[in-house]
Amino acid sequence: MSADLSSVIAATAQWLLRAYPPERGALSAALAEAQCRQAATVAAWLRYPTALDAGLLGVVGPGGSGRLDWVAGVDVVPGEDTAWRTWVDEVVASWAACLLADRSLAVAAAATVSGSVHAAGLAPDFRRLTDPDVRDRQAAVLLRHPDLLSPVADLHRDDLLDRLGEGTARAA
Repeated sequence: MSADLSSVIAATAQWLLRAYPPERGALSAALAEAQCRQAATVAAWLRYPTALDAGLLGVVGPGGSGRLDWVAGVDVVPGEDTAWRTWVDEVVASWAACLLADRSLAVAAAATVSGSVHAAGLAPDFRRLTDPDVRDRQAAVLLRHPDLLSPVADLHRDDLLDRLGEGTARAA
């Protein structure tokens, strides 16, 4: 089975960018997109840790952005091509939102996936997610704002904490 999660990662990153738009300008857009892609990549690798998991996702599909649109108050533009929205994964988006809002979670998650089957033979660099500089933060003010992200992040935060082994540690 294929371990390709690129469609889910791209669609989920696109959804995050549209729900929490970057500062104006091409550089800001590129920096915000890089952060979204890194967050969605780490979240997808955590959510679908094996090639079998990823292959099954390809068979059943990720579920789409419907509930996320409602929770975040995102309006779909009439006449817009919405086919990409079917590849948005709610759990991946929620986990990515958690990672964007909480640097310590992002660092723990990136460390967890660095040895995964998805990273085999790669040297993944998630610096824009785990150690954003001033320009990264300026470009993604909305994407990094914990209060704004909380409706989406809270949907599946507990599952992420459990996956990272931090569920009981943070509850205490």
